[in-house]
Amino acid sequence: MSEDHADKRVVIFGGSGFIGINLARHLCTLGYKVVIVSRSEPAKGDWSFLRWDGQTLGDWASAVNGAHAVVNLAGRTVDCVKTPLSLDQILRSRVNTTRVVGEAVRAAASPPRVWVQMSTAHIHGDSEQEVDESSHHGLGWAPTIGGLWEQAFDQACPEGVRRVIIRTSFVLGREGAAMKKLGMVTRLGLGGTISNGNQGMSWIHIRDMDLIQQGAIEDKSMSGVYIASAPNPVSNKVFMKSLRKAIGMPIGLPAAAWMIRFGAKYLLKTDPELAIYGRYCIPRRLIDEGFEFAYPELDGALEDLCSK
Repeated sequence: MSEDHADKRVVIFGGSGFIGINLARHLCTLGYKVVIVSRSEPAKGDWSFLRWDGQTLGDWASAVNGAHAVVNLAGRTVDCVKTPLSLDQILRSRVNTTRVVGEAVRAAASPPRVWVQMSTAHIHGDSEQEVDESSHHGLGWAPTIGGLWEQAFDQACPEGVRRVIIRTSFVLGREGAAMKKLGMVTRLGLGGTISNGNQGMSWIHIRDMDLIQQGAIEDKSMSGVYIASAPNPVSNKVFMKSLRKAIGMPIGLPAAAWMIRFGAKYLLKTDPELAIYGRYCIPRRLIDEGFEFAYPELDGALEDLCSK
């Protein structure tokens, strides 16, 4: 255990999911005391667990008092079929949880030094042009939800607490649901180009995601909005070719947009627009501030994740 972090507590809200568990595991290896606050109990680990409803203050709020950092990852997955109900749940699960975390931070006699807030790179919309942190917000339900999410954070985080917003792209990891689905269809020989293949795929290896969040917790100079994405986004055509190579599947049948709309909704139970549209995100601030990516290139990232 690192003596530098032995007395530092990090509270991860919504930490029972893929990104949260990986971050908790990473921080524990560094010696942090990690508390996961979630509706569902996570897998066993070196962290402690507190249950909440994501709506109201409870006993869990005591963990915030005296914490070194809070990390808010809470929010219903967007990997689902979009309906008015699911969109409402996606929005409320982000805005309401952010507000109640803010209530706990404001009530703490000894508030955390930093609040690391999850957001989405989808806030920049869907475009074939490169975007970075300075780019305008896009149009559609995802940018709207992303904007309201960040607005809720701005209103909830009190003065004196360092603020870091991480606009996250497609996180690649063995345990990630989206990566599992892509791997499954590719192994079946269906991992070809989707639609015209020009849509951008902004991706990041889970290792780099952990390191970015660690930096946000530890580096006092980090403040404001950061895009969490590898510096080399690719088209869907290039991504699927690289995935087929990493898996060892020479065949990849292409899929027209209408096929994706049917298969995503009725077979994979997800939103077809996640595959049909995309964006090319550049992590300009991370690059300018000298962040060193462990996996800057897609081939290396997928080879690591797909290797036996």
